Amino acid sequence: MHTVLILGAGFGGLELAACISESLADEARVVLVDQNDSFTFGFSKIDILFRDKAPEAVRIPYADLTRPGVEFRQERVTSIDPRTRRVVTDRSEYEPDTLVVALGADYDHAATPGFVEDGHEYYSIDGTCRLRDRLAEFTGGTVLIGILSVPFKCPPAPYEGALLLHDHLTRRGLRDAARIHVVSPMPAPIPVSAETSAALVAALGERDIGYTPGLRVQSLDPVRHVATTRDGELAYDLFIGIPRHRVPEVVEASGLTEGGADGWIRVDPGTLATPYPGVYAVGDCADAPVPRAGVFAENAARTVAAGIAAQLRGSPPPEKYRGQGSCYIEFGGGLVAKVDADFLSGPAPVAPLYGPSAELAQEKADFAATRRRRWFTG
Repeated sequence: MHTVLILGAGFGGLELAACISESLADEARVVLVDQNDSFTFGFSKIDILFRDKAPEAVRIPYADLTRPGVEFRQERVTSIDPRTRRVVTDRSEYEPDTLVVALGADYDHAATPGFVEDGHEYYSIDGTCRLRDRLAEFTGGTVLIGILSVPFKCPPAPYEGALLLHDHLTRRGLRDAARIHVVSPMPAPIPVSAETSAALVAALGERDIGYTPGLRVQSLDPVRHVATTRDGELAYDLFIGIPRHRVPEVVEASGLTEGGADGWIRVDPGTLATPYPGVYAVGDCADAPVPRAGVFAENAARTVAAGIAAQLRGSPPPEKYRGQGSCYIEFGGGLVAKVDADFLSGPAPVAPLYGPSAELAQEKADFAATRRRRWFTG
């Protein structure tokens, strides 16, 4: 049996394992490694923050994974040698026939001076819980939401957070006592889609939420509670930041990032193959020219699965990676919009916007339920 070792059980790793289980059950076995004991959809953190969901309620235990031909192991990866495909964990060693790195991105809170001491984030479960508790104590003042570095996971997330924070403060009768301001180094919320950017900017304006594009917060002063930018200082009572993203340290130490864009793993944009034979990278850790989002990792995993199948069966190479995915965007008030993005199929990316609507809110819920069934039980 051909052994495929997948490091990381997020969108990319889970989809790849499901694809191999479906199409190569008699030819390949999968060992799926992750240091965590459960999977959580990124957008579930919104439910913890604003919808009174407990962290335990949004976690999906990997113990529930019963896909044929897929073995899950909870282990921490300590070293990767891409030349030999040798992987060492805190419990075992592997030399698979095919290695797929899907370890995602880590958060570098210390990259922005003052952020550790005086900032909050909702990109991790622990950070989300701390921010939820801080919001419970909030009675008014300026909330500054800053994107601290690009790229980052889920480009709409900062704007979703601002719109849902507006709803949250309105329900508590505090909206008139609060000012919300979003600061981004990007020229628009979703640069690839003028339509989506315009809709988000309009939604912010309708709710009296300030928005400053093209400006990055460089540091925070925990004593004075001010954020420094190239244009001066911005005072805040509560700072919410999208932290700098980076590859996990074990990936950086492996040499896989050599030649990659901005410190990410170098991959062929059409196949997701690294320069090392039999080694691929999918998802947030790879430098494929698409946004960091689970749906693009999922699409990349299908490309890699098709490539592995072609290799095993001696068939022609599959279609190249298209960078396709549907992203759901919370607009508040129970309404959700959807962007159908296609980055690599044509001469230029396209990303039409649909909604927002209550019907798309239900579609988003169905999306999560469908993925859970597919990835864990099939």
